[in-house]
Amino acid sequence: MFLDKFLQYIKFEKRYSPHTVSAYQSDLDQFLLHLNPPDAQPAVTSPADITHHDIRNWMVQLMDNGVSARSVTRKIATLRKYFKFLLQEGDITVNPTSRITAPKVPKYLPVVVDGDKLTGMLGGALDGDEKIFADNFEGTRDKLIIEMLFGTGMRLAEMLGVQENDIDFYENTIKVLGKRNKQRIIPLNSELVQLLKRYLEVKKSEKFNNNSLTLVVTNKGADAYPKLIYNTVHNYLSNISTQRKKSPHVLRHTFATSLLNKGADLNAIKELLGHANLSATQIYTHNSVERLKSIYKQAHPKG
Repeated sequence: MFLDKFLQYIKFEKRYSPHTVSAYQSDLDQFLLHLNPPDAQPAVTSPADITHHDIRNWMVQLMDNGVSARSVTRKIATLRKYFKFLLQEGDITVNPTSRITAPKVPKYLPVVVDGDKLTGMLGGALDGDEKIFADNFEGTRDKLIIEMLFGTGMRLAEMLGVQENDIDFYENTIKVLGKRNKQRIIPLNSELVQLLKRYLEVKKSEKFNNNSLTLVVTNKGADAYPKLIYNTVHNYLSNISTQRKKSPHVLRHTFATSLLNKGADLNAIKELLGHANLSATQIYTHNSVERLKSIYKQAHPKG
C-alpha cells in the first residue's frame, strides 16, 4: 500500500515530529485493517482499488463505535494527505478523498483554570500552610512542569524535547522545537528562571547514572514521557479545579487566555504559541468575549 514510502516522506522530507508520524501511522493502520480484516480474504490489495465508498464506510463504522467527530475529521485529514502523496507519486490516478466531506466538528471554548488559584498553588501553599510541592527532586520537577506549561504555553511534546542547553539564562529565554520542526524563542518570567536554576541544581545533586541533558526527567533520571507529564498536571490541578479536563493543554489555553485578558496583541500570542495561522489563535478571543459579557452582566445596571 506504499505506506512505508509515505511515512518516510512525512518524516524526512516534511520533517514532521515523531509524535505526528506515529499518529499518521496509527490512523492509516486502522483504515487498512478496516479494508482487510485479519480473518477475511484481502479485499483491497492496491491503493488504486480504494474508493470513496470504502472511506465513507469507515467513517460510519468509526462514528457507530463512538469515535468523536473531531477524531474522525483528523483521521480523514490523514487519508487526504496520504492519497495526495500517492497521486503526486503517480501511484494512483484518482484521489478517493476528493468526494469525502468530513463530519461537522462542534466548536468548544478552550478549557482554562482560574489564573489566581493556579498562581496561588505555584506560590507554595493552599488551605493554610499545607505544602503543595515537596522539597525534593520530585516536588521541584513537578512544580517546574506546571510552571513551564503555564509560564510559556508550550505543548506537552515540546516540553519533552527541551534540553538543558535550550535555556538562555543571559537572555532569560527558552528555545522550543514546535510542529513542523519550527523553532521559536519564548521569554521566561523571573520566577520561572529562578525555579529552573534551582531544579538544575537539584537534578545535578541526584547524580543520575545516565546524566541525561533532557530537561525534564523521571525520578530515576530517564527522559520524561507523555503520561508522566499528563498525570503530574492532572494531579496538581485537582487541587484547584473540579472540571473534568485537567490536561497539559489546559495550561496552554490558560497561558494564552491570561495574556489576551491582560491586553496582549493577538499576533504576539500567535508567535508565543507557535501557531502557523492566526485563525488558530483567535479561539481565545471567544473566552475574552465571554469574560466581558460576565463583567457587563455583573456591573451594568441593566446587565
